[in-house]
Amino acid sequence: MLKKITNILLSCILILIAIILVRTITYDAPEPIISINKENPELDIDPMSLANNLSAAIQFKTISKEDQAQIDKKAFNHFVDWVRSTYPLVHKKLQLIKINQHTLVFYWRGLQPEKPAILLSAHYDVVPVNPGTEQDWQHAPFDGVIDQEYIWGRGAMDDKGSAIAMLEAINALANKDFKPQGDIYVALTHDEEIGSQFGAQAVANWLAKKKVDIAWSLDEGSAVIDGIVPGITKQIAMINVAEKGYLNLELVANAEGGHSSMPPKDTAVSILADGIVKLRDNPVAGGLTGVSEIMYDKLGRHMSLGYRILFANTWLFKPIIEKVMGNIPSGNAMLRTTTAPTMLTGSIKSNVLPISATAIVNFRLHPRDTIDDVINHVKRVINDERIEVNTVTAQSASTIATMDSSGFNIIAEQASAAYGDVIVTPGITIAATDSRFYSEITQSYRFSPMILNKQDLARMHGTNERISIDNMVKAVRFYAGIMRQQ
Repeated sequence: MLKKITNILLSCILILIAIILVRTITYDAPEPIISINKENPELDIDPMSLANNLSAAIQFKTISKEDQAQIDKKAFNHFVDWVRSTYPLVHKKLQLIKINQHTLVFYWRGLQPEKPAILLSAHYDVVPVNPGTEQDWQHAPFDGVIDQEYIWGRGAMDDKGSAIAMLEAINALANKDFKPQGDIYVALTHDEEIGSQFGAQAVANWLAKKKVDIAWSLDEGSAVIDGIVPGITKQIAMINVAEKGYLNLELVANAEGGHSSMPPKDTAVSILADGIVKLRDNPVAGGLTGVSEIMYDKLGRHMSLGYRILFANTWLFKPIIEKVMGNIPSGNAMLRTTTAPTMLTGSIKSNVLPISATAIVNFRLHPRDTIDDVINHVKRVINDERIEVNTVTAQSASTIATMDSSGFNIIAEQASAAYGDVIVTPGITIAATDSRFYSEITQSYRFSPMILNKQDLARMHGTNERISIDNMVKAVRFYAGIMRQQ
């Protein structure tokens, strides 16, 4: 009897191994995407002229600041004037619609105005340089230095590079008397870094009021990532179809004050700390589902054998994958709503027990979770009447754009045309972009045509921001290809 049971178990194990191996062997990567635009004539792109124009754009200190009274509006005025003087053909061929003084929308009327339009967008405001880090820059952040390979400066990657590439693409096409088949709107917004209230939100409201039929939009959000995903050597064109929302909650712990020489068992600080630890140990439930599951399925087909075995057999190994990815910050961000305590306040003096202690906890909301879901989760996990939970600011996650649309396919084709044999996959933007407003009126995609490696990620909003001249040339071709397909 024991031998029979043993044989049955061995047979089951062999069958299981066979299923795993067959699924792994047949877990093939799809054929590379081939652009349909190869018959179009080559654009006349002068790399140094392009680099000089981005350099000039970087030198305008269009810095967005939380205290808007401190914003130098003259810098924004000068940038708008510079765009007009630098790209006269763009202004001649396209209609300029000023949503307000600083957000610009260019309208390129198509030969078939009844065809749904597309919206391309980039922002030209930038974040400040962290005080005290100026000396750490290889080149001054607003000098726009050009060397043999790179254009250096704040905004090169985020997001003046894309803004200039769009203008250069229009200019190059207009020089060849190109006219799009359908209408094209190109938005250059000025306040993305501080919430987009007067930029993208105003653009979306204007388009909705005018009842403009927008088929899809494209803005920043991801890029061609290189050497970031474990087990993959090829570059990945990640076209993000959604973005996370955010929720800032204020936790207020209340207790008796007094002198620190006679502390009670629980102080306001210890009560608050206990609540924060509970949130850390009990994150919002996540998992390999939806867009994240599709993304990893596409990536898994290009991974080394060990990873391919896991992703080819998620029916068996999904819990292992989720645990491994959950321990990697970038992977964890794709799987769930993240929890990050960011600000703390307590006593005004070292020897005084505070009557109250507060913390701000930032949540980045996965599209599967609502604001109320997360608030209820926090209250349930903390489960302490001594801690108040107050909402400070909140923005729901965006809707999820269709992954089998013409818009997604066009972006994928042009990314492949510009960057070669890349892996194309949908993804989720983990930060906020202008697209959260565009997604209210159309299918919104998030992709910047530039190569980013691990070192480049640290440069974004950080020190020594730069973009290569070759990247800029490819970005112009990418946007021109999209315009040609409209």
